Amino acid sequence: MRAAARPPVLRGQAFVGFCWERGPYSEPGAKFGALGSETFRLGICATSWKCTSGRQPGRRPSGAPEEIPTARVPRVMALQLWALTLLGLVGTGVGLRPRQLDVFRSETELNHLVVDSTSGVVYLGAVNALYQLSADLQLQQQVATGPALDNKKCTPPIEASQCHEAVLTDNVNQLLLLDPPGNRLVECGSLFKGICALRALSNISTRLFYEDGSGEKSFVASNDESVATVGLVSAIGPHGKRMLFVGKGNGPHDNGIIVSTRLLDRADGREAFEAYTDHATYKAGYLSTSTQQFVAAFEDGQYVFFLFNQQDKHPPQNRTLLARMCKQDGFYYSYLEMDLHCLDPGDTSAPAFSTCLAASVATASSGQGVLYTVFSRDDRRGGGPRAGLCLFPLALVNEKMQANRDACYTSPRDDGRGTFYKPFHGEIQCGGHTLGASESFPCGSEHLPYPLGSRDGLTARAVLHRGGLNLTAVTVTTENGHTITFLGTSDGQVLKVYLAPDGSSVQYSSVPVDINKRIKQDLVLSSDLATLYAMTQDKVFRLPVQNCLSYPTCAQCLGSQDPYCGWCVADGRCTRKAECPRAEEHGHWLWSRKESCVTVTGAQPQNMSRRAQGEVQLTISPLPALGQRDKLQCVFGNSTPHPARMEGDTIVCNSPSRIPSTPPGQDHVAMSIQLFFKQNNVFLTSHLYPFYDCREAMSLAENLPCISCASNRWTCQWELRYHECREASPNREDGIVPAHMEDYCPQFLNPSPLVIPMNYETEVTFQGKNLDTVKVSSLHVGSDLLKFEELVITREPETFFFRTPKLSHDGNETLPLHLYVKSFDKNIDSKLQVTLYNCSFGRSDCSLCLAADPAYKCVWCSGQSRCVYEALCNNATSECPPPVITRIQPETGPLGGGIRITILGSNLGVKADDVKRVTVAGKDCAFEPERYSVSTRIVCAIQAAEEPFTGGVEVDVNGKLGHSPPHVQFTYQEPLPLSVEPKQGPQAGGTTLTINGTNLDTGSMEDVRVTLNDVPCKVTQFGAQLQCVTGPQTALGELPLAIYYGGSLVPSPGVIFTYRENPVLFTFQPPRSFASGGRSINVTGQGFSLIQTFAMVVIAEPLESWQQRQEAVHLEPKTVVGTEYMFHNDSLVVFLSPAVPEEPEAYNLTALIQMDGHRALLRTEAGAFEYVADPTFKNFTGGIKKQVNKLIHAQGTNLNKAMTLHEAEAFVGAERCIMKTLTETDLYCEPPEVQPPPKRRQKRDTAHNLPEFIVKFGSREWVLGRVEYDMRVSEVPLSLILPLVIVPMVIIIAVSVYCYWRKSQQAEREYEKIKSQLEGLEESVRDRCKKEFTDLMIEMEDQTNDVHEAGIPVLDYKTYTDRVFFLPSKDGDKDVMITGKLDIPESRRPVVEQALYQFSNLLNSKSFLINFIHTLENQREFSARAKVYFASLLTVALHGKLEYYTDIMRTLFLELMEQYVVAKNPKLMLRRSETVVERMLSNWMSICLYQYLKDSAGEPLYKLFKAIKHQVEKGPVDAVQKKAKYTLNDTGLLGDDVEYTPLTVNVIVQDEGVDAIPVKVLNCDTISQVKEKIIDQVYRTQPCSRWPKADSVVLEWRPGSTAQILSDLDLTSQREGRWKRINTLMHYNVRDGATLILSKVGVSQQPEDSQQDLPGERHALLEEENRVWHLVRPTDEVEDGKCKRGSVKEKERTKAITEIYLTRLLSVKGTLQQFVDNFFQSVLAPELAVPPAVKYFFDFLDEQAEKHDIKDEDTIHIWKTNSLPLRFWVNILKNPHFIFDVHVHEVVDASLSVIAQTFMDACTRTEHKLSRDSPSNKLLYAKEISTYKKMVEDYYRGIRQMVQVSDQDMNTHLAEISRAHTDSLNTLVALHQLYQYTQKYYDQIISALEEDPAAQKMQLAFRLQQIAAALENKVTDL
Repeated sequence: MRAAARPPVLRGQAFVGFCWERGPYSEPGAKFGALGSETFRLGICATSWKCTSGRQPGRRPSGAPEEIPTARVPRVMALQLWALTLLGLVGTGVGLRPRQLDVFRSETELNHLVVDSTSGVVYLGAVNALYQLSADLQLQQQVATGPALDNKKCTPPIEASQCHEAVLTDNVNQLLLLDPPGNRLVECGSLFKGICALRALSNISTRLFYEDGSGEKSFVASNDESVATVGLVSAIGPHGKRMLFVGKGNGPHDNGIIVSTRLLDRADGREAFEAYTDHATYKAGYLSTSTQQFVAAFEDGQYVFFLFNQQDKHPPQNRTLLARMCKQDGFYYSYLEMDLHCLDPGDTSAPAFSTCLAASVATASSGQGVLYTVFSRDDRRGGGPRAGLCLFPLALVNEKMQANRDACYTSPRDDGRGTFYKPFHGEIQCGGHTLGASESFPCGSEHLPYPLGSRDGLTARAVLHRGGLNLTAVTVTTENGHTITFLGTSDGQVLKVYLAPDGSSVQYSSVPVDINKRIKQDLVLSSDLATLYAMTQDKVFRLPVQNCLSYPTCAQCLGSQDPYCGWCVADGRCTRKAECPRAEEHGHWLWSRKESCVTVTGAQPQNMSRRAQGEVQLTISPLPALGQRDKLQCVFGNSTPHPARMEGDTIVCNSPSRIPSTPPGQDHVAMSIQLFFKQNNVFLTSHLYPFYDCREAMSLAENLPCISCASNRWTCQWELRYHECREASPNREDGIVPAHMEDYCPQFLNPSPLVIPMNYETEVTFQGKNLDTVKVSSLHVGSDLLKFEELVITREPETFFFRTPKLSHDGNETLPLHLYVKSFDKNIDSKLQVTLYNCSFGRSDCSLCLAADPAYKCVWCSGQSRCVYEALCNNATSECPPPVITRIQPETGPLGGGIRITILGSNLGVKADDVKRVTVAGKDCAFEPERYSVSTRIVCAIQAAEEPFTGGVEVDVNGKLGHSPPHVQFTYQEPLPLSVEPKQGPQAGGTTLTINGTNLDTGSMEDVRVTLNDVPCKVTQFGAQLQCVTGPQTALGELPLAIYYGGSLVPSPGVIFTYRENPVLFTFQPPRSFASGGRSINVTGQGFSLIQTFAMVVIAEPLESWQQRQEAVHLEPKTVVGTEYMFHNDSLVVFLSPAVPEEPEAYNLTALIQMDGHRALLRTEAGAFEYVADPTFKNFTGGIKKQVNKLIHAQGTNLNKAMTLHEAEAFVGAERCIMKTLTETDLYCEPPEVQPPPKRRQKRDTAHNLPEFIVKFGSREWVLGRVEYDMRVSEVPLSLILPLVIVPMVIIIAVSVYCYWRKSQQAEREYEKIKSQLEGLEESVRDRCKKEFTDLMIEMEDQTNDVHEAGIPVLDYKTYTDRVFFLPSKDGDKDVMITGKLDIPESRRPVVEQALYQFSNLLNSKSFLINFIHTLENQREFSARAKVYFASLLTVALHGKLEYYTDIMRTLFLELMEQYVVAKNPKLMLRRSETVVERMLSNWMSICLYQYLKDSAGEPLYKLFKAIKHQVEKGPVDAVQKKAKYTLNDTGLLGDDVEYTPLTVNVIVQDEGVDAIPVKVLNCDTISQVKEKIIDQVYRTQPCSRWPKADSVVLEWRPGSTAQILSDLDLTSQREGRWKRINTLMHYNVRDGATLILSKVGVSQQPEDSQQDLPGERHALLEEENRVWHLVRPTDEVEDGKCKRGSVKEKERTKAITEIYLTRLLSVKGTLQQFVDNFFQSVLAPELAVPPAVKYFFDFLDEQAEKHDIKDEDTIHIWKTNSLPLRFWVNILKNPHFIFDVHVHEVVDASLSVIAQTFMDACTRTEHKLSRDSPSNKLLYAKEISTYKKMVEDYYRGIRQMVQVSDQDMNTHLAEISRAHTDSLNTLVALHQLYQYTQKYYDQIISALEEDPAAQKMQLAFRLQQIAAALENKVTDL
């Protein structure tokens, strides 16, 4: 075996530097060299990581060399030299890279992971391989486990001669378990029926035990890769045997065992992996309707538990079950299961989570065992999956299980019927046991009910829930008594969650492991609990459980909220508690989730002058306990450290000698005091301490130097004498203003007046205070702003005044002024603050002027017609002119009133009280004072009006009236909404509705309100049309629009909007984009046509882990919206991906599609849409690429990571360069032949006039340089002229020779040509099949949803038997057995019924019945049809005693077999239904297989029927010729290429109130075909029997104002001579999206032409008059009545043309292949539950063959084939309406017949020699026939190997059928019909009875005569 390459591993430690890596996979790092086959990369290691190869974490010097294996020393030494060289080149240009995780990559998919808790070794189970890795993921051993020759149906050991279907098959690891006491590993794969092996833990290549020849008893795991297997290795008792407990689902080819206990060592004659006892297994029930998917197995004390999901079919639901049993229980008496429910607290209205995805058992912080489970469910409202974490304490689990046992054992027998059941089997009998039985028998007993299942389980509420993703894995641990949970997600992250003691949870971190790759279920902690192993599809990652050391500061450490982490104070680092040496000492380890960092809470003194020296006492909290050795140092700013002194609980530091200068505009400088531990220079805490500067303090407040000095927070005093601010002295002095006594400062205050008019000299007085030291004789007052200064005059002591000049300022109405006062150029504190004001500013009319503040003394000067200061006007007025109205808003209003009118004008009053009355159009308008604006605006609310009219506006302002001018009028009018577009939208809302109508612009936008079911529709546009945006609704359906104007609802009849289901996303391609965006993303789904606007939205959330490593970079959350898209149809929209930030790996990117108000995640089961970093390109060397008309080569990295050859673009100048090749590193394109011009031409530099080479990927372009063409013109030398003359002659000769050679090779070329054409044809058919199959799968997904919603329409038992038994009769569905009507007079009915019951008793006499049958069969006129009918009547009559019926059938069979054996032609037996017994067999099989058909085979058959129907109807179907474009039957193939277009029409069903339903039709469909498709879609959830007939409905189309009834034939039908073409949608020009109305009417009410639905209905009337055709018009040969010459050749030509279209058969066959295979497998799979009747009858045939010494296997094969497949399955396959409530069209029936014929061919052993002349239907499945034949052989062989069904079991089964269904059958009618045969052959029957001794003894003839007398009302001879 080839040795695997050593996978790359990166490992880290606290270290910064370069690291190199090697390996085949691409990780961040700069590639710079290669040695041998290995590639090396160089990068910068993250802060806390380094590259090692095996050393355990520990401290070492940063320069210490790496420990390297000896074999790699030379190579790595060379690399070290390279790295040192590059170190100098890279310099500071290389930044820190994010930490890289240890990773191991497998070549195949990984399945399981386990870790040895002792050695730490990791074991991996993968597809075809096992790996043994060291704890740091270094490969130690690798073992290949596959692929190998195998087939799921074959029993190992596999021999090619015995298992012909064996092929190389992958081995998926199904189970991987450790058995440390035995030093061995248990591994089971999917190969060879799931057998297992034991391997040595120390070396997995050593296989300790493996046996593949033990048969079924050694089949442990499931051999189906999709079915999970779980297991547990444990001991029975303290020193008991090691056992393997296994749980698995039942795959289609499994042995049916669900739970088993198996040995691991040979014991008591049993090998390893055999069952512990004969009873230590549970098999699925015989016809089990449930499937299990196991999740986990674990143990607790004496119990072993299994957790699994179970999908029940009846009723359809998913249940999560927890099963428990005792370990030592070898009989499974203790098996008990119950439901677990996990509720979603985030969505209380939603159902519980449905499926458990992963589980883990751990001991919680309380010390109790707890089962931690993650559940999931799909959100039906389109929000994607939701997941939750639920906890189930094991003590509570055991308590509940004990309560369930008690309830079952002691309850009355019928009480627990709905609660308790028998797992894997059915019902269970509870009750009847004494109290205490569960305690007396803790592990159950044989006399107690077992196995026991209970629907009364445990319910928990999720402690953590998430939307938009699935939680896929869980593991739990504790740290210092704290519970921590690690959760894997479906998008490749590991979530870290802290579970608090109060039951709450907090996610404190998430680690991106493998973005958008599902974390698998095995999430395992290492043996030391320090690291976590996470597994994705093909990689295993080793993650540290904590990154405490990555947090450099206490704030970051505690801010991480990581329960592992705390701040180790004395070490100055973030650590786990165990890693902090002094953690137990008080205050030395601060836990991140509870404590706070060491901080300075106080300082004494609180501040200090920068010119002072002293000590600072610091109070610290929390103060760590300090010992004698703990010395602290203080550091002020950048000063030299000095020792700190401890005084009690305080720390004393000396102030620094040098202090930085005070910043401008401040009065202090803050310095940092830092405290360090002296011994290791570890930082403890810091504090900002202020040093103040009094000299700067005096200038902080304008014009107030003294007050600014004395009032600040420092201790500064004002020197009056020197007019300066200084530090306060401790002693009291004269001539100072002390600190904080600013009231004693000399100051001027209280100016009067406070307001000064502009342009008017005003006298201002003010006071002084504390002026003893101020010389008042030389005071000046002024303003720097207005540049004036005036002398101050003393009026009296401490009272002063000055006169202002005429001051003006045009910018504002008022201007605040702070005036200064100076004495000898020194500012004295001035509080003189006045306001300069301008009366004219903003007061354009009288009312505005009079409304001014009275303090301004503004008056309206009528002479100047302006507002001025009162002293500047001579003729001021106190009354204003009448009000003036200039305009109103709005000018219209609704009749209901209630809207506000805004009246604009002038002189509309000085205050609100001035407005006395307002009338609008003669109606009072309620004035609203709060909205009044002085003089300019009045707002009032109008009253309602009775009718529309127009009028003016009038206001009364203090008795003065103002009227609106003629052009300003108000109109009352009634808005009338008439329609809305669109008429439907998504349930999430966001649809912009456009409402059309009349007078919709009434009022204003704020007056209009639109609602739908009380949900607002936000109005966005107001005018002649209204536009509003709908809100979300809780329910679907039609809703009327409620439109309010001014609070009044206006009538809007028929304005209805319909809420539809939100669109659903199915798939998207491609799955990723470059960060620069611009890639076309095809999104498929359903319901897109509802949406108006689409957008692709990407939410970018920075990853915490990235930000912590890139401290210099701060990333902000971003939302990117891409609005470029192209809508194609209801199921396809193409988006251009928007650009996202340049480093997508730094963000958690979530892509979603915004569809109006609905958002859907761009995520499927395959993964989420992802972004990758942009590629990089190398520029051309020298900037120019020489080009001589060859390919241009560009190099780069990651070129094809999110781009394909067809999407990429390249340009040379302005012309395209045709792409040829695109790989990860290279791009080749073919440039234009002639040098194109550059895109941007340069004038001077000729080099720049060369065309640029541009690469465009999506939205981004790269200019790599310029391209230079070789432009030289070559001259032909004279020496070449002569050869140029000779060369043509040589060419002519060569061509002649070539032609001769070519002729001789013609046959071979023709062959090659045909071969090429055939290959092309096959390729095109394959492609078409693939596309068709994809489309069909999408359609069948909808059909499957309908099936799940409404169920498969299986007929009830009576209808089924009626159709199988009697529908083929001559009367069809009118047969009396189907109608059930007996033609008997009421007066005779009691007598007749009594006689019929006697006749029934007579039939129950075996002698009578055998004679009866023999007599009838001996009658010549008793035809084959009569025999069939008679046998069916007999089946119904004897249905109440099917055991007796079977006995009669068996007796007659033995007679029939004797006849054929004596005649020596046994192969002919059962070939036809020529005898009664053969028909009885058919009916017996139909009865016994009904339940199997209903439960198992029905679904694939129904899906096959629906798939054929869909495929046929997808293309044209000729309604006259019954031929289809898509069919399996060549005789039913439409031989012309008919042009057609698919349409989607919206159908409204009249009088049913249903929303418009989209229906897919073809424009070439006849109207009847359209009706059928509409009925099929509209009533698809109802049984077909309830559907209206196509001829009972009328289809109406309203393209405009007129309505048109659509019919097959009418006056508009196209005529050509005597031919008339049936109307189609194309004929009526019905377009895509048209709305049709379907209405039900009586036949008499239908228009004449609408009754002409199908030409067949009236063909008798039209045969001579008109001949109709649909798609293909028949040839006129017959019509002309004469045979034209050359007709044979014409027919051959037609046949040849038709055969061109035979490839369609292949296409349809390929599309349907999966459904055909599924049906065949469901019918011919012996691994599934075979009906007991089949096994019983086949064994009967085998017994008879042995009895008659028939050794010919062909004969037995023919008997079995004739009795089951041909007699029953072919009948059902050709007639699906026998079992389903469906209608089978002729075109569908034609395809079913082909499949039925294939089924018949598969059941024969005769080899059919196929040739070119074989029928197409035979050739079609020629390739598959051998496979199907093998399936039949295996089926028969498998049934023969099954456990025998005894007569007793069969009779029990038959009695069940009789009891369940006999009452529903028409037994009396059957007896009556049987008697008709008695009556017809009365004499012959009487004779036969009288001749039979046994009949004579029982007087059977006499009894028959009595019955005849009663039934025929006559007196007999007796």
